[in-house]
Amino acid sequence: MINTIKDLHITSMIGQSKGTFQAIVKVPAGYMVAYELGCELPSLNRWKKGALQTIQFQPEGSSHWLTVFARKGTKVIILDLKIAEALEVGTVNQLFYNTNLYDQGQYQAMKAKTWADKVFLLNE
Repeated sequence: MINTIKDLHITSMIGQSKGTFQAIVKVPAGYMVAYELGCELPSLNRWKKGALQTIQFQPEGSSHWLTVFARKGTKVIILDLKIAEALEVGTVNQLFYNTNLYDQGQYQAMKAKTWADKVFLLNE
């Protein structure tokens, strides 16, 4: 995996762990709401553009929530390795085009040519 995006920190908190995910989402009224997502790795394209703010992960047997995706204004500042591996160009182009994830240099480094290509994994 290669990351050329400035100020984006790739973490590895999920790994092979099992646990629960929670999303913090901005609703149209402007306030934040927490949604329980269950135990499967969430897809970033299930929310409207600009709504998703944070995804947290709680490992089994723990009472603490770990941040695995965090957005601060127009910058995504934290992204977990598991989420990064699944992230596609189409998702970024549709929902995160006004953030630092939309980076043509990153696409070129990964040889991404279509919307189905991965953003952080080398596409052959």
